[in-house]
Amino acid sequence: MSAFPTLSSRRLCLRQWREKDREAFAAMNADVRVMEFFRDRLDRVQSDVLVDHIKGHFSKHGFGLWAIEVPEVAPFIGFAGLAIQQFNAHFTPCVEVGWRLAFEYWGNGYATEAARLAVDYGFRTLALKEIVSYTSATNQRSRAVMERLGMRRDPIDDFDYPPLPEGHPLRRHVLYRLDSVSYFGM
Repeated sequence: MSAFPTLSSRRLCLRQWREKDREAFAAMNADVRVMEFFRDRLDRVQSDVLVDHIKGHFSKHGFGLWAIEVPEVAPFIGFAGLAIQQFNAHFTPCVEVGWRLAFEYWGNGYATEAARLAVDYGFRTLALKEIVSYTSATNQRSRAVMERLGMRRDPIDDFDYPPLPEGHPLRRHVLYRLDSVSYFGM
């Protein structure tokens, strides 16, 4: 197993994925509440393919979507981290901060705390100039996390997410941005 950075806060540990995370991740990806703002829920095979993709991103880039552990609470509650996105949009290629947590861990500030660790790593260690995040326009919970991270939205940046077909109710997305100058000025 390659050594990738582990990020920690007072409550959380963002760590490499373990094989035993796959079962909990698959259950999370099958939960209609967790996947409310995604095109479809994922079955076990699709969930495992996503884990493999996440691990491949780490191998290729040295960073990615870390598994989130809450010591003395839960060994795996979801993921948070940074991913390079290259679909066709006016702001790509880009580095996105993203997260997905099991429903039972919502409302504890874990998503914001984990995303902050990733954003800090992106700016301080990777020396990124900008980090973005995006979601369906109707996903108020994720938008609130983006705002708590200090990210800002300009409605001119809103876009139709290419993987979703024309007319899909989740196709319209909002884009939030945070640049290194603003981050270090916070």
